[in-house]
Amino acid sequence: MSDTNPISGAAQAEDILFERRGRLALITLNRPDKMNALTHNMILSLDAQLRTWAGDDSVEAVAIRAAEGKAFCAGGDIRTLYEQGLEDGSKNFQFYSDEYRLNHRIKNYPKPYIALLDGVVMGGGVGISIHGRYRVAGDNVSFAMPECGIGLFPDVGATFFLPRLPNHFGLHMSLTGQRLDPTEAIYAHVMDYLTPSNRIELIVDQLAAADYEDAPDEVICEILAMNAIAPQPPKMREHGEEISEAYSKETLEEILSALDGGTPWAQQQAAIIRSKSPISLRYAFRAYQLGAELAFDACMRLEYRLARACMTGHDFYEGVRAVIIDKDNAPKWSPARLADVTDAAVAAAIEPLGAEELRLD
Repeated sequence: MSDTNPISGAAQAEDILFERRGRLALITLNRPDKMNALTHNMILSLDAQLRTWAGDDSVEAVAIRAAEGKAFCAGGDIRTLYEQGLEDGSKNFQFYSDEYRLNHRIKNYPKPYIALLDGVVMGGGVGISIHGRYRVAGDNVSFAMPECGIGLFPDVGATFFLPRLPNHFGLHMSLTGQRLDPTEAIYAHVMDYLTPSNRIELIVDQLAAADYEDAPDEVICEILAMNAIAPQPPKMREHGEEISEAYSKETLEEILSALDGGTPWAQQQAAIIRSKSPISLRYAFRAYQLGAELAFDACMRLEYRLARACMTGHDFYEGVRAVIIDKDNAPKWSPARLADVTDAAVAAAIEPLGAEELRLD
């Protein structure tokens, strides 16, 4: 049995649903025809509801899933950002500040937050899942951070978590947009458990029926482990040494040179990287370097500065045009070459914003 739990501070939308099942609070992303892309209102609604549940002693755990379809969440509502930012990119600043505050809330949530993932998990969908305490991959998961291909950079906390993945795999993901299947997601440490997709609803039922007593984490881990299966050896493992060696270099140019001199697979990765927005690659690489030494909050502030630079620059709008609007997949990046992106341009994009810095609760 479940009941709708209206939120305070924002109107409940059918695009995102909130329920109580026993002592479990359940979130369902409900835009399957749009691959559950996050609208601004969905972000505000989820943030408000999480605040409410954090102070509700009858809630022991929070789980998030998606309505049945091709995606858990394919990212933010990029088409809307494109349309409203064409005239004035600063109109999109509030979207990013609210999204990053939501990521921060999930990262610091006082109760177990369980992400039950199946289908495409990209961009904003990563931000509302990876920072939770538990991440469960269904066998249809496709996980990626492909932002450099549309004139953005891996954000929603990627500046923090990508540098902390083993063997520079996070940098490979950042620069190439590599999609991970479920076994690769476990291998890369972005998922904790692998489960057959048809068990996700069973997990929800078990979490809802659980008697958490005074040990909610122990109960949750038992349920997740009981439904987990052992992953097969990942395909990416055969490239592990090559990734670790190439991406350990100190500059983008050195990484590309190492890949160029490697196997046919490595050479293909170099070609993929060169197809991305040069300024996005520079932003992503610098964010990765800095993020390795920064705390989570500082990473989110850095990302907010870079997001503002992207929203008021050229390549985001050109990338979305080429990939999503016109679908010609032939973006005309500006600058067109990595060599033409100056250190000064990157430094300007990460300059602290003073009174306009991202504020986190």
